[in-house]
Amino acid sequence: MAGSLGISKLEFKKLLASFKVGEKNIEQIVGQLDKMHSHVNVLMFTDMLLRTGLHQSDVINILRRIGIDDVSVSNVMDAFEEERIKNTFGKIVELTIE
Repeated sequence: MAGSLGISKLEFKKLLASFKVGEKNIEQIVGQLDKMHSHVNVLMFTDMLLRTGLHQSDVINILRRIGIDDVSVSNVMDAFEEERIKNTFGKIVELTIE
């Protein structure tokens, strides 16, 4: 997915609160976004959300609500999982056995 999406800070806070994210976690995420001048890549954003204790299904719903289409959400979650595995176990190697 290329491009950028926007959501007001107030709407973003309301969205997170609707998923039962605590005020402390909401302020922490907003603070991190403020430090980055409100620009963050979607993988880092996904990581921020998961670190609040949200379930993956909730993160998927948040991504949808801010305007990311289903195919892109699926690609984001796949890329996030691949990054997580790389960071945990090292480089992923493609192996072909013939």
